[in-house]
Amino acid sequence: MKNKTQSKILNRVLIELKSYSVQIFISILCALATVYLTLKVPILAGRAVDCIVGVGEIDYDRLISILRELSITVAATFFSQWIMNRVNNRITYNITKSLRDRAFNKLQHMRLAEIDSHPHGDFVSRIVSDADTFSDGLLMGFTQLFTGVLTILGTIYFMVIISWKIAIIVIVATPFSLLLAKFISERTYKFFGDQAKLRGEETSYIEEMIINKNIVRNMYYENEALGRFEEMNSKLADASMNATFYSSTVNPSTRLVNNLIYAAVGVFGALMAINGGITVGGLTSFLSYASTYGKPFNEISGVVTEFQNALACAARLFEMIDAEVEDNNGTAVIDSAKGQIEFKDVSFSYDKNKKLIEHLNLKVEPGKRVAIVGPTGAGKSTIINLLMRFYDIDAGQILIDGVDIRDIDIDNLRRNFGMVLQETWLKEASIKDNLKMASPNATDEEIIEAAKATHAHSFIKRMPYGYDTILSSTNGSLSQGQMQLLCITRVMLNIPPMLILDEATSSIDTRTEQKIQSAFNKMMKGRTTFVVAHRLSTIREADVILFVKDGKIVEQGNHTELLQKDGFYAKLYRSQIA
Repeated sequence: MKNKTQSKILNRVLIELKSYSVQIFISILCALATVYLTLKVPILAGRAVDCIVGVGEIDYDRLISILRELSITVAATFFSQWIMNRVNNRITYNITKSLRDRAFNKLQHMRLAEIDSHPHGDFVSRIVSDADTFSDGLLMGFTQLFTGVLTILGTIYFMVIISWKIAIIVIVATPFSLLLAKFISERTYKFFGDQAKLRGEETSYIEEMIINKNIVRNMYYENEALGRFEEMNSKLADASMNATFYSSTVNPSTRLVNNLIYAAVGVFGALMAINGGITVGGLTSFLSYASTYGKPFNEISGVVTEFQNALACAARLFEMIDAEVEDNNGTAVIDSAKGQIEFKDVSFSYDKNKKLIEHLNLKVEPGKRVAIVGPTGAGKSTIINLLMRFYDIDAGQILIDGVDIRDIDIDNLRRNFGMVLQETWLKEASIKDNLKMASPNATDEEIIEAAKATHAHSFIKRMPYGYDTILSSTNGSLSQGQMQLLCITRVMLNIPPMLILDEATSSIDTRTEQKIQSAFNKMMKGRTTFVVAHRLSTIREADVILFVKDGKIVEQGNHTELLQKDGFYAKLYRSQIA
């Protein structure tokens, strides 16, 4: 099963290489030239030795000619190897770039259920660390595998020419080195796979601790965090140790076999030279070939080991590239949505063994303001996720202007919604560029007007470069509330027909919230709006308030009606007022 998986991954890698067939052909030609020229050097050196017969018996003319040819050969070897390395680097890093691009692109379109089922740091590890490890293994394969195999074949050819009798000793002993390398390398794949997986988990944990560093310190969790990290790090160290140990035994094992072969060649060749079966120069060349012959096996064994690691990382990359994307089979396009939204007998659960939303029915008329309240985990944000098709429903229908949202092009669907969420996101760019994300053609005047409406203009002007100030996740220049104000401003620059406000003012102080309420009212006027809020004072003006409990709408009405019912909403409202 393991070998079948490795073969499958290897076939995928070979398919990736198909588009680089011309470069690979050039690389093979350069490898042939490099190996031939490299192996020609010992022959020339042997001939040079044979020019020196004894004291006063030196053929200087022939010796100078051989040295001249030797110099040209060495120079040609350098240039052919340089070209080969340039081509190999280009192939390797272009493939790695392509895999990274495709993995990151898949991340943008991957089903949210798939993303939520993995630690986010694991995806970071795959795109960054695993891609690097894969490129290292692939590069070794190109630079050492081609030349290694050709060197072995070429060395055998030249050794047979010099003395087929000594060559037999080398050739017969070769399988021992190969079988030894194969035996060890087959056992390293699992260890490298474990290493890559644990590295992803550790990356995810480090990311989690950095993001929540304030909470960690406030809860005095440093020692526990360190303890858990040390446990994870110990597992990674053990996996790395096993992978490195077993892989590192390949080289010394094959080197031992090759040194024994070299010693046998030296002894047998010396006996032949004494009896005139080979010249001293010929023996010199042969010993050089015997040494050269052993090196590719060491290199190839190292390549095989590294390639096991590369394949394990490639498997994780391909798994990400092959992940399911959001279903976007819809072809319908809504150019100007009226905003009529209907949930018809909708059922959904994240875990199919645990029911959440069952038989939900809701009809919202165009331009109405709908507030969703209820206890944590009741399904408030889930309704929003279903409406935006971040998750697809298990049963029923969600209709917008009478059209099933699964029949609407998913990009068109989401362009008809403006969202302000509790979790803020601003990219690493200027404030102005962040505000223009949804409306690239917005003028400076429109940006300033929107910022004034949300009361963000005053703190923006206090920034070092005003609207041109670069925001960065590392400089901590904005508070969470200021970031949320910028996100509200961003939506106000280009207000779609429907709005979703999911705890949109959770990080804003009450006084500022009251100030921007008029801007919110203007933004929501004539637009179907869903508001998720825990602070009930912000949703008293809603046309319809839904109290959601255990995935069901247990109460429905406006603020006054629900207070008169004296049910769940009334109790929650009175607890907040008290």
